Amino acid sequence: MAIILKQLEAVPAEYPDIGDSPAINPAVWARIESYIAWRFTPRSVTWHAEGPGDIHFPLCPAVIDTVEVWHDGAWVESFDHSASPWGGIFLPSIGPFRFVATVGGGDPELPAAVIEAAHKLADYMAASGEPGAKNEAVSLGDISQTLARHEAWQSRSISNSGAGDLLRPYRRAP
Repeated sequence: MAIILKQLEAVPAEYPDIGDSPAINPAVWARIESYIAWRFTPRSVTWHAEGPGDIHFPLCPAVIDTVEVWHDGAWVESFDHSASPWGGIFLPSIGPFRFVATVGGGDPELPAAVIEAAHKLADYMAASGEPGAKNEAVSLGDISQTLARHEAWQSRSISNSGAGDLLRPYRRAP
């Protein structure tokens, strides 16, 4: 089996626009996309890999734009690969190889589960206060309230908000 050594993913020009919640901002989408294998807006991704064997790309939907192999101190375009019977690409030699792809886009309709997960995560992050703060106090006259939370509340936001359960089908590329 071929091995992906490095993945370089560009930041997309824009994230999906749900349009009905200002709390669903790029930080929410970035957190969702770091959790799943699917991308819903196009961006460039470069994978560096070594063979031989089958290679399956961890992000989808992916359209491979160029395949290059390292030869005599430079990347040169390669046609030294073929389709794998298991749905990936078969690399017959060691390489190293560089794959440049466009990932994301395609179907403009966001799945309902992803939209709901974005809402849950945005609501959770908005209600949880300032990032990095462990304690927060609010006073209004004689009434005061103190919010104490675990220092890892933000890193656990996907699971604590319930978004992770909705995103489970999108964790792996098909």
